[in-house]
Amino acid sequence: MIISKLKNNLKIIGFIIVSVFLSSCVGKKEIVYFQNAKNFETIVDTDTFRAKLKIGDIVSIYVSVMTATTPEGTIIDPATPFNLVRQGGSGSANFVDYLIDVDGNIDFPVLGKVKLVGLTIEEAKNLFKEKFAQGELLTDPVIIMRVLNFRVTISGEVRSPGVYPITGERVSIIEALGMAGDLTIKGRRDNVMVIRDFNGTKTITYIDLTTKEVFNSPVYYLTQNDIVYVEPNNSAVSSASGDTRIGTIISITSFILTTALIFVTRRN
Repeated sequence: MIISKLKNNLKIIGFIIVSVFLSSCVGKKEIVYFQNAKNFETIVDTDTFRAKLKIGDIVSIYVSVMTATTPEGTIIDPATPFNLVRQGGSGSANFVDYLIDVDGNIDFPVLGKVKLVGLTIEEAKNLFKEKFAQGELLTDPVIIMRVLNFRVTISGEVRSPGVYPITGERVSIIEALGMAGDLTIKGRRDNVMVIRDFNGTKTITYIDLTTKEVFNSPVYYLTQNDIVYVEPNNSAVSSASGDTRIGTIISITSFILTTALIFVTRRN
């Protein structure tokens, strides 16, 4: 009779342990990306997104034109006044970078204040060309411009959270997460948060990586200083809160099994 009761109790305890472990398991639907994409399906990227310049951005600007040579053989570069150079500590020379101030302007040589905030890189280049043409300062200049402080922050349930610099003009959220080593098994893929700041105004957008509609999201392409946060899924929450419970259950189970073993041994 006692042995029968012990067996029943052990079955109940075993059921509880299995239930706890199963509750912390992750299903396939929770971790697979782009689940509704069909075989050989073509998705056309119609997104014309281009990152816009923001207050606090640091930009490098280099102006180039055809040089001329005097009869004496001296080379004249009309773009020289627009490419300021600062001397480095070791005697090396570096071109001056420009910070977009709180009013959205930079202070550019000869041209003075130039408002760049809210413009894309291409729009900013065209603005400079217009100003050079209006003042008859340069003919057919080539403008090379890039954002030097383009970086994104990846945090939460990813393998390598941190701040990642971006060398190009834009980066997709898939590429950014790849830089961070991708999501861990405990990261929630259907509700990734993107926090975007534009001159003091913050917006929060959620994106679902498990569907192909991710490619049409307004935050699929990230902008400078975006923050991507991956929240933990149910398995992570369950395992975090269940560690203590599992330890307690194992301890109790061990005690019951030991007691039962001693009892059966003595009976025999």
